[in-house]
Amino acid sequence: MTPAENEFDDFDWGLATQAITVRIRWFGICIGYVLVNFIGQGHNRGILNAILLLGAIYALFDTIWSMRGRVFLSKWPVFISFMEALFIGLLCHFDEGLLSAFRFYYFLSLLVCAIRYAPLVTWITFGLHSASYMTLALTRRITTSDEISALILMPIFIGWVTWASVSLSGLLKWASTRLRELNAKLQQNQSMLEHRISERTRQLQESQAMLVQQEKQAAFGLLAAGIAHEVGNPLAAISSLVQLLNRRNIGGETREKLSLVDDQLRRIQRTLRELVDFSRPAVNEQTRCDVHAMIDAALNIAKYYKRKKGKQIITRYAQGVPLIMVVRDQLVQVFLNLILNAMDATEEGGTILIVTSRQDSWLKLDFCDDGHGVPESLRGRMFSPYFTTKVTGTGLGLFVSKNIVEQNGGRIELTQTSSEGTVFSVFLSCGEGTAITDDCSAPDSARQGT
Repeated sequence: MTPAENEFDDFDWGLATQAITVRIRWFGICIGYVLVNFIGQGHNRGILNAILLLGAIYALFDTIWSMRGRVFLSKWPVFISFMEALFIGLLCHFDEGLLSAFRFYYFLSLLVCAIRYAPLVTWITFGLHSASYMTLALTRRITTSDEISALILMPIFIGWVTWASVSLSGLLKWASTRLRELNAKLQQNQSMLEHRISERTRQLQESQAMLVQQEKQAAFGLLAAGIAHEVGNPLAAISSLVQLLNRRNIGGETREKLSLVDDQLRRIQRTLRELVDFSRPAVNEQTRCDVHAMIDAALNIAKYYKRKKGKQIITRYAQGVPLIMVVRDQLVQVFLNLILNAMDATEEGGTILIVTSRQDSWLKLDFCDDGHGVPESLRGRMFSPYFTTKVTGTGLGLFVSKNIVEQNGGRIELTQTSSEGTVFSVFLSCGEGTAITDDCSAPDSARQGT
């Protein structure tokens, strides 16, 4: 439940109108003192002041309760109406009778009652006030036409004020209820809008993070291509010179050493070609690809990672795996991220296992390591941007990988983690894939770090 709804449920109409009714009561007391002491004929001034004092004491209690956030005698509204009918009747009796100016207090009492209580209480108050005025008529001798007119008209006016007050109060209550509902709805919409803004801001930050990562990779690609080109030309020249020397009439030991030099040069050139292949501009068009070939491409790049030393990588490829529609370069990046993460989590002498399997219309790829695992408190944040457990990490690898896999119609999950190791699983759709021959998949192969 929202705070606006709580405020709506806790709303007390009687307490909300307390300030209005308190002011009306004090207004009546002050006007009464003016009538008795400055305007009136001076009859029974002491008794009238005493009655007004009682009314002031009641108004004082009402004010104190209002300051405490409560309504005085809120559970006995009919009793209050009875006391007010008696109070007004006594004022009229000791003043001018049926023609006393205090008879208009009946109207103020009905107005306060209509504002504060339910319509039924107001109509009961109308009956009590009418009875009070009629009782007043019985206690006095009616001698003038004005008194007869007042006796006839006052009950009519009291009834009319009762009807008007009840109608006005009902309209005010309806308007108040409607305003509270609209206010609650407005606050709910505001909360929803703030949530949407927060969500859009988060998505924008994630997009910016991906853009930064892609720009870094693009810059790395350009740098790698430039280095490969600059290094490749001198290596080609050196290789040509070695081959020319091999054709000459030289000793067997010298020829053997030149052959070793040529082999190492070829190894360097092969490494540069792989680096250039990885750094070439990415193609975002989906094509049918062999997932095992993409894993091998990632492994060929990962073998140059400094933390691979002393670690064994084992691949267990399922046979008959179909070609899948993906963006090849993007998936190679995902596999490389998962392999490098596994290397970082594995100590020297550890093992990294890559397993592929077919599950209905999905191709499952498990990247397993026997490292230290992920603490339980951090598992829910593994795919969040800028979150990393590495000292030198950017916190974007798994986040970018998750987005890439989802863009290619798959999903990536942290399947298992404990102190004995961690398993990340990639699920790729292969429902409409084209099967490849068994020769394209190696059932079990191992790569040993140097």
